[in-house]
Amino acid sequence: MEPAGVDGQTRRAVLATSAAVGSVAVAGCISGSEREASDETGDTDPYTVSMAPVGEVTFDAVPENVFVTFPQYADMMVALGHGEAANTLFSPDMAGSTMDAFYDHLEGVDLEWEGLSNPLEQGLVEEELYELDSDVHFLDPSYVLTTGGDWEEADLDEIAETIGPWIGNFHSGVHSEPAEAYTDDYEYYTLWELFERVAAVFRERERYEALEDVYDDLRSHIESTLPPENDRPTAARVTLEGEEFYTYHLNESGFWQADTRPLGARDALETFEWSDDWGVLDYEAMAEADPDVILHLWGITPDYSIESVRERLADHPIGSDLSAVQDDRVVAGGMRYQGPIMNLFQLEMTAKQLYPDHFGEWPGHTTAEPYPEIPTDEQLFDRQRVANIVTGSL
Repeated sequence: MEPAGVDGQTRRAVLATSAAVGSVAVAGCISGSEREASDETGDTDPYTVSMAPVGEVTFDAVPENVFVTFPQYADMMVALGHGEAANTLFSPDMAGSTMDAFYDHLEGVDLEWEGLSNPLEQGLVEEELYELDSDVHFLDPSYVLTTGGDWEEADLDEIAETIGPWIGNFHSGVHSEPAEAYTDDYEYYTLWELFERVAAVFRERERYEALEDVYDDLRSHIESTLPPENDRPTAARVTLEGEEFYTYHLNESGFWQADTRPLGARDALETFEWSDDWGVLDYEAMAEADPDVILHLWGITPDYSIESVRERLADHPIGSDLSAVQDDRVVAGGMRYQGPIMNLFQLEMTAKQLYPDHFGEWPGHTTAEPYPEIPTDEQLFDRQRVANIVTGSL
């Protein structure tokens, strides 16, 4: 049921979906015709972008008012020079502060997140979507259906038709199962494949390619510098909550692991299995795994104090015996909701935390402080190069 006063007909001339939300998506990378539309046509010419599970979406102009949920999309928009278009942000105090911690090292790069509302704080509210009147919604409709509430596929179609389309792909995070309505249309993407499609939305092919070159250089350097597998530490990616550890696999597919999988550490939790997006283990199970390094997910965000985590582990009768605790290798990990800029910093951070002898010492992180200063000759990617790409001064 749509709010009173809203015309049921498609009323946005700027944007129009060329397929219903549940339509079959075009497989593979962005096609040559889409690249040409992004790079060679004028601003008033329609262009098409495809992302599973929504399929093809046709835009008549670059979006200027964008509904943003998880911060990977906000980071992508900043990277493409369109951060100002965001009208919402999931957990803005946490996500915004964390992105600021990275952006502080990039001249001229920032996100004005103060004042943005959290669109998922009370669950997705239809009335708020109409009030925001967004040109596009960066949220996977499958996510909406799998998180409960009263939403149905028809409601999602109505929003796409009367306000603006959905574009998002949540289940690529850990290759989880989509909602039944989208099972046939779903496709899993890497972080940088998702970024490519978001870049197509904003017609920013050149910025995307320039940043991908930075990533490729960093990835190549990491892969050529890694020690033999037998010489790599065991590591566990966890979040400590009370007496339990929320756990993740380091090397599984999905963009949630985009800052750990390329580093190829031995997963201390490899033998543990769980059916949800993450597992939950107690101290006894963690002692059984006994990782050399504990990467505390969200540790670089203001919501967790890595100093407090270390103290709690050291004060626990089982935790104090963990090798990572005794060897002072409990470190602040990044965010799983990472866009391209965040991914560059988090790859550098994790490389130094896991392999200080190969990538230089990690100087440590202080809660609520920016990403630490790293000497220029020990940085794994060029900050100025990234800043120039983002600000358009390359």
